[in-house]
Formats: sequence, C-alpha cells, structure tokens
Amino acid sequence: MNMSQVLLMVFIPLIFNLFFIPLVKKIAKHIGAMDIPNERKVHKKTIPRLGGLGIYVGFILGYIIFGKESIQMNSILIGSFIIIITGIIDDIKPISPKCKIIGQLISAVVVACYGQILLKDISIFGIYINFGVFTYPITILFIVSVINCINLIDGLDGLAGGISSIYFLTIGIIAIMLNNSNGLDIILSFVMLGSTLGFLYYNFNPASIFMGDSGSMFLGYMISIIALLGFKTLTLTSFIIPALLLAIPILDTSFAIIRRLINHKSIIMPDKNHLHHQFLKRNFSQKNTVIIIYLIDILFAISSIIYALGNSKLGIMTYILLFVFVIFLITKTDVIFERDKK
Repeated sequence: MNMSQVLLMVFIPLIFNLFFIPLVKKIAKHIGAMDIPNERKVHKKTIPRLGGLGIYVGFILGYIIFGKESIQMNSILIGSFIIIITGIIDDIKPISPKCKIIGQLISAVVVACYGQILLKDISIFGIYINFGVFTYPITILFIVSVINCINLIDGLDGLAGGISSIYFLTIGIIAIMLNNSNGLDIILSFVMLGSTLGFLYYNFNPASIFMGDSGSMFLGYMISIIALLGFKTLTLTSFIIPALLLAIPILDTSFAIIRRLINHKSIIMPDKNHLHHQFLKRNFSQKNTVIIIYLIDILFAISSIIYALGNSKLGIMTYILLFVFVIFLITKTDVIFERDKK
C-alpha cells in the first residue's frame, strides 16, 4: 500500500461527504431529526442532527472501494448498522438510555462473538495481563465504554468529530510507520478520517449540522473496533496508546460519573459541567474551547507516536507531563466539585 492509496482512502470519502452532507441536512429537516435548544444545550437555534448518517455512508463508500470481505469485516458492518439505526431512531425521536445501551451491547456482541475481534490481553508499561475467560465480557465492555465516551464528549461544535479525526490520523500514521500497512485497521482508520473530516467541514463552529447520537455512537464504535484490530494484529505496541489517545473523553467521562455519584444523581443524567462547559464558563468561545481541547489531544497523539515507535521513556515522560497539566486544569474548574461562588 503506497501513499497515493492512503490519500485516496482519505479524500474519496471526504469529497463525497462535502456533497452528501447538504442532502443529509434536507433529510433531517424532512423527517424531523432536529436539535431543539434547551437550558442544557449551548446552541441557540434549531439545527439538523443526522450527521452520523453522512459519516456512515462515507464509511460504507470507502469500504466498497478499498475494503476486503471477511468474517471480521462482516461483523463490523453488521454491528455498525445496528449502531447507526439505533442512533437515527434517537435523532428523530429520543429514546431512553436503556434502549441505546441495548443497541450498543448487541453490536458489541456481534463483533466479539461472530467477528472474534477480541481484547484478549494488554501490555501496559511492560506489564502483561491475559484476560482468559473474561475476554468476551471485557471486549464488550470496552466497545460500549468507548461508544459512550465519545457520546458524552459531543457537546460543542466540532468537538467529537475533531477528537475522532485526531485518533484516526494518529493510528493510521503509527500503522504505516510500523510497516503494517496492509491491515484492516489502517484501511478503516483512513476511510473514517476522510468521512469524518467531510462532515467536520459543516460541523465546526458555527455548525450547520450536528452528528447526533447516530454520529457520536458510530464514531465511538469505529474507534473501539480499530483499537481492537490493533491489539489483534500488533499494529499498536500496547493498550496504552489507544487509551491515551482518548485521554480527554475518558477523563471527562470518568469525572462526570464521579461528579454525579457525589451529587447523588444518576450517572446517565446529563448536565452542563463537562470539561468543555468549564471553558465556556470562563468566557472562552466555543471555537477557542474546541481548539484548546484539540491542541491537548494532539499532544497526546504525538506522545503516542513517540511511545509506539520505541522511545518508551520519552513517551511516558510526556504522558505524565500532559496528565499533570490536565489535572491542574481540572482543579481550576467545577468539573468534579462545585466550588463556592463568592
């Protein structure tokens, strides 16, 4: 696989979505898949929220052109269809969190049991762990957890799409540099990068369309699948790389759970105390908030590339510095504890 093929994987879905997303907007308006402002949301006007359909169709186009049929790929396609249908239903008329979790679980079970795409073991900083009989439940839990991490971070124009794009690009770069350029993970990474960037053109602030749950769940699903394929084909040197590439959404989700437990609220109860909301409270604009989070995520991506290419000591040092910086930011916000207001 040469660079021209890689560029085609990115640009064909990207260009397709530049033309397809305006059609998706019309479809969303026609079927009533609209995001209406309320006290919990940042936007002030009604906006179409079926962008996930565009990302999904761009992905399918990329697969048709560049993918190869296999049991693994069949399971990914079946699972993705379940996810996108669940999301589209929710985008049209919101369904309960339990219904969404059921859809996520079914898609994860298909991938794990039929596709045999499994998280059998991990290696973290030289420590090796084999999951044995817990392989299937841990794999399913991993997929569902990543789906919900991306779903929860999707709160500002371009945020979830940008973080996902950084992930796809970084994994693709690592795969190429480690000479594993014929793996399914690299094809999916660059096809998803192109499809997501094509959508992001319309989703960056000021957004004219939202990805909706169809988009955030589908992106989380594909991110988890690409991570699992990396474990299986040794594209990634350890579990730490995909985990830290998702540092911002993982930390934000963890803090949200802790915050809601402390306040005796349901962990699935939405609020306006996520990390991106904290920046907004400090008078950063939506655009500047998203760019700041992009920059932090890019630093994690660079650290991951350094770590993956063999310089583990430098990679670990940069990870630690970044975590210290992020935790410092957290202490200055109300993301966990609401500080007294004077």
